[in-house]
Amino acid sequence: MNHVDTDEIRAEAERQLPGLVAIRRAIHRNPELGFGCARTVETVLNALRPLPLEILWASGSDGIAAVLRGAGDGTSVLLRADMDALPIQEPAGLDFASELPGRMHACGHDIHTSMLVGAAQLLAARSDQLAGDVVFMFQPAEEVLQGSARMIKKGILNAAGQQVDAAYALHVLPSGLPSGSFTTRPGTCMSGSASLRVTLHGRGTHASTPYLGNDPIVAACHLVVAYQTAITRSFSLFDPALLTVGSIHAGTASNIIPATATLDLTVRAPSEESFTQVRALVDEVSRNIAAAMGVTADIEVMAEVCPLVNDHAEAALVEKVVTNLFGAERMIVMPTPRLSAEDFALVLREIPGVFVFLGAHTGSGDYRSAPGNHSPEARYAENVIADGAAFLTTVALQRLASPPTGG
Repeated sequence: MNHVDTDEIRAEAERQLPGLVAIRRAIHRNPELGFGCARTVETVLNALRPLPLEILWASGSDGIAAVLRGAGDGTSVLLRADMDALPIQEPAGLDFASELPGRMHACGHDIHTSMLVGAAQLLAARSDQLAGDVVFMFQPAEEVLQGSARMIKKGILNAAGQQVDAAYALHVLPSGLPSGSFTTRPGTCMSGSASLRVTLHGRGTHASTPYLGNDPIVAACHLVVAYQTAITRSFSLFDPALLTVGSIHAGTASNIIPATATLDLTVRAPSEESFTQVRALVDEVSRNIAAAMGVTADIEVMAEVCPLVNDHAEAALVEKVVTNLFGAERMIVMPTPRLSAEDFALVLREIPGVFVFLGAHTGSGDYRSAPGNHSPEARYAENVIADGAAFLTTVALQRLASPPTGG
């Protein structure tokens, strides 16, 4: 690897930490959902304005696209952070807890955003060392798997004037990984996911005369069981698929058989083949069970994203960067893909790059059993913000200076 002063980058990231923690806490107090990230965007812009960046656009619905210009022949890399929160009530306990009822940064996006602000500051101070340009992608609406698609459509991948050559994103984990450890893997890293709504249309009637109607609630119950049976009998354990019914809504009173019932579900699979198969299975099982129960089924796709696939050469570069920055013991190769999903997959479908996880366990209790992302009890170690900023800075510097070979 070409020389990058990793000691100085780490030291400067540590000096930045108090300011980055303040940004994180400001965002944590005011969690915003989906495409409504206006206050978060303003917080980020206040930190970016003193830097020599080109701000191409900035809004709560479209995110922030910013470019730091370096030298070189047009090579560029993209660094991404997501900004949105979750519709979860945060329990009391933190002095910077959410001030908005029913909303919480329970997936660490406030930390991701702070890390990327830190990387922008570190890289801006080293713009004369950049052998190319850096695109900063602050994205809304990751939790609903729609923000990347909107930013791609708006032109984020060509924000530097040409298509970026590589893309990187970082995600913290409050459990399952030692604090400060990095993990990723070449190839498939996360599953594809689709959020689906199945609406069963029957015929409403009085509860005393069910034979005069067609009961969609009974059909919904049969459908939930049929989904699980179909999954276990249709997929290999070595190329799995998951189907989760997370919500069922029907009816208004105990003595009324309603006309409709709605099921909201997600399907997940780590391979393109299994993901396509499970999507088709939902359609087939829904319509057949509905027909057998005398009702009809409509299937609506609410959100969908492909499996996330890391580039092999870029993954090797990430491993070298982490090893040089923090030591080999801090780099853990992920043995199997995770069945969670990420819309950064849409970026990696177009651009070679890597999605990396960083352990952020607080040190309280066993990291293996601590509450995880999307739990209202999730807690994150803030000192890893410096590690994330240092990593993103170094991987950008190194990738621009010395592109990897092979694949």
